[in-house]
Amino acid sequence: MNKYEILYIIRCDIEDDRKTQVVEKYNALAAKLGTLEDTNIWGMKKFAYEIAKQTEGYYVLMNVECDAAAQAEIDRQMGIDDNVVRRMIVKK
Repeated sequence: MNKYEILYIIRCDIEDDRKTQVVEKYNALAAKLGTLEDTNIWGMKKFAYEIAKQTEGYYVLMNVECDAAAQAEIDRQMGIDDNVVRRMIVKK
């Protein structure tokens, strides 16, 4: 089991309850595939440059302990989600 930091950005143009649903979805997925240590919601932040015609996004940082296959599945799920603008997964 490895420890990972997962930082992802949610689109800013969706409703607040939809943002909460996206965060809960990935918290549940991380808990199902491994151990979710904590989730820090950084909130809305401005981008340094425009991404997908957006100038700001809703940042969320998760700390997860799981194996490499689970990390790959989380990355795959975030990659096909239209609400997630960017994601970055770093092994601690």
